Amino acid sequence: MLARRILGSWTPLLSRGMKCRSFASRPASSFQQQCFDTARSDEERTDIDWDALGFGLVQTDFMYVMRCTLDREFSTGALNKYGNIELSPSSGVINYGQGLFEGMKAYRKEEKGNGLLLFRPEENAIRMQVGAERMCMPSPSVDQFIHAVKQTVLANKRWVPPRGKGALYIRPLLIGSGPVLGLAPAPEYMFVVYASPVGTYFKVNLVVSHRKNFDVFNLDLLQEGWAPIHLVVEEKVHRATPGGTGGVKTISNYAPVLKAQKQAKSQGFTDVIYLDSVENKYLEEASSCNLFIVKGNVISTPVTTGTILPGITRKSIMEIARDYGYQVEERLVAVEELCDADEVFCTGTAVVVAPVGSITYRGQRLQFQTGDTSVSRKLHKILVDIQMGLAKDERNWTVEI
Repeated sequence: MLARRILGSWTPLLSRGMKCRSFASRPASSFQQQCFDTARSDEERTDIDWDALGFGLVQTDFMYVMRCTLDREFSTGALNKYGNIELSPSSGVINYGQGLFEGMKAYRKEEKGNGLLLFRPEENAIRMQVGAERMCMPSPSVDQFIHAVKQTVLANKRWVPPRGKGALYIRPLLIGSGPVLGLAPAPEYMFVVYASPVGTYFKVNLVVSHRKNFDVFNLDLLQEGWAPIHLVVEEKVHRATPGGTGGVKTISNYAPVLKAQKQAKSQGFTDVIYLDSVENKYLEEASSCNLFIVKGNVISTPVTTGTILPGITRKSIMEIARDYGYQVEERLVAVEELCDADEVFCTGTAVVVAPVGSITYRGQRLQFQTGDTSVSRKLHKILVDIQMGLAKDERNWTVEI
């Protein structure tokens, strides 16, 4: 069962080895101001060229840490200075891959203001709970998860890029930190949240792909990170199998795709599309993002039946598309349907909405519509305007901190 939500205030406890107390009932801003004498002002500049920001790790100031044992619930955590964490060589995460992670973003609400926005953080918290149940791990409550994320963002506020230059990417981790030799759940667990400023996910890869194989495209769109990506269908390697963990965000899902991804990139492609492992004929997803195809007024996406991650951006795009009159279908999508598709695009926290310019399948390169008039461009703008506070949030998806 999902871990129950904790309602009301938390009892303030002094975390062992920490420098400050964590009070869930107090305003996040006061917590940040009083906890650390070394906390840096939001006005202090970061030595970053925001225009050149890609999707790579930039070390920030603080991270949030919370611990518990297998037979207990998480209770309280605190901010630490960003740095290495100590793990036993026999920890569950190192030996048996007992770990989960989430991906989120915080945006500046105004050009020069202090307001920051999170997008549907409760969805990430619930998804981590579902994954924790599958991986036999205790999980933070929804309230604890969101509180930790807010504290991490506020403590690293100076690293949030100016509006339109990127976002603060937030990485919550849940790992089996306790030592275990035989195959079993770890005896202790650690919940960690850290953050890094990021730009466009596919920005660097787009330049590589363009130089190697593909046609010239609008350089202004390239700078925006909106230039189309180019994918290849993988038929020998599968990302997930029925009954496995493809439907949860466990760390063990990702390293197995690196070989296929590396090979694709060496040939000039941006990423890989994987097929189902049973019949090898139905589209599933790319290495780290969900897939959509467009035909006329119909937008189709592979149904999540345990082998596809139920993406939060995926879910949001489906809801937005329905609001704007599109017919949205979740179903089995055969790879042959790519031949008749008008558009293809990917979605994910990191990529947001990425238009697909071409997909190569068995040596045949299929090309799709992209650009300012495309469906994907329209949906991207609607979503990002909500995330950045530029449009009315009628669904109450954003959380201001």
